[in-house]
Amino acid sequence: MRTKFSGNSAKLAIVTSAILLAATPSSSQTVSDASVPQTGLDIPEELTIFGQNDPNVRRATALVNGDIITGTDVDHRLALIVAANGGQVSKEERERLRTQVLSNLIDETLQIQEAEANEIVISNGEIEQTFNQVAQQNFKQDVSAFDAFLRTKGSSTDTLKRQIKGELAWSRLLRRNIQPFINVGDEEVNAIIERLNASKGTTEYRIGEIYMSAAPEAAEQVAVNMRKILDQIRQGGSFVAYARQFSEASTAATGGDLGWVRPAQLPQSLADAAIQMQVGQVVGPIEVPGGFSILYLIDQRQILTADPRNAVLSLKQLSISFSPGTTEAQATTKAAQFATATQNIKGCGAANEVAASIGAQIVDNDQVRLRDLPGPLQNTVAQLPIGQASQPFGSVTDGVRVLILCGRDNPQSAAAPSFDQIMSQLENERVNKRAQIYLRDLRRDAIIDYN
Repeated sequence: MRTKFSGNSAKLAIVTSAILLAATPSSSQTVSDASVPQTGLDIPEELTIFGQNDPNVRRATALVNGDIITGTDVDHRLALIVAANGGQVSKEERERLRTQVLSNLIDETLQIQEAEANEIVISNGEIEQTFNQVAQQNFKQDVSAFDAFLRTKGSSTDTLKRQIKGELAWSRLLRRNIQPFINVGDEEVNAIIERLNASKGTTEYRIGEIYMSAAPEAAEQVAVNMRKILDQIRQGGSFVAYARQFSEASTAATGGDLGWVRPAQLPQSLADAAIQMQVGQVVGPIEVPGGFSILYLIDQRQILTADPRNAVLSLKQLSISFSPGTTEAQATTKAAQFATATQNIKGCGAANEVAASIGAQIVDNDQVRLRDLPGPLQNTVAQLPIGQASQPFGSVTDGVRVLILCGRDNPQSAAAPSFDQIMSQLENERVNKRAQIYLRDLRRDAIIDYN
């Protein structure tokens, strides 16, 4: 079957079409004026659908302007998402994701084709360099171990490298064809700097976003699918992985990270949600102009105000472990003895002696940022006087630990973002809007053969 691929709901266009067709009876049906969606298309109110769409017939492959997407391509990309969610994806969710993955691969193919048409070439060396960075930063593994990991998950290095190629090609294309024509005036930047200074002490947020566009007639189905994504994330799925695969914003390449923003910089619906969220919370779908968003509050801070969580600490950690077979009661008794001994430590200078007397292991680190500690420990350690030990924490499996605060370097007052940083942010926002239009036009003009 050959069709023009179009529509504002990019990632969900195929699944939405299938659902709408399957739900439409084959006999004629009259629709009242009040319920007719304003599509701008010349569609009669009384119509007949010739034939029925069979939802059990899968079209696993596609030719995109002559370039093939195979069933294996879809399987391997889907496996990346499933792996990022610890394999905990239901059969129903897996089938839904499969349809979305095919849509993503179509977009990716269009982006690579457009870059090549503009004589943009991504070298194998660039792809390998980025691939190695992904292996190191996200999986802490060398390339060979990462390759083996992907194969055990039913994926491959080729599918990840193809995604990397698509992201690099699209980014370079935007820098060439769009960014030079984006104008941000000095007066706009200076106005933002003035507002920042006037807003000193108010809150700004570091936000992750998954955005999907939705035409009015497809809005309900898009929202349903986004709620399913939200459920997967709340059950432990990777927000970054879903953002990279499904978000239509240019921030998809960075896992949906919008960076630090103030409520006034966001659409009103997103701003209203952000100010009510707790750090680590994920909410959505939230309706925004043209579609829906899922928000993840990564962090928050006070504008131009020193964040106490940026304090650099000098810490000693004392720990004891439990031998196999230790009962909860035995561990509790030993932990109580450990707590008594460590609470009597008089300064870090005495810590080594106390550790030796109770058989505890000791680790020193004098470059720990307070914000890098687990959330429950941040408040505890922030309130510790120099030389005092925290309350014990741990488990029978992991052992019990205390932290002793040896020193604290408090942060200096936070500086406002530079003129160039603000200029760059404004440019990126405008490039992102133009990029969405660019991709929409590519979809509209594409010839797709589904097999």
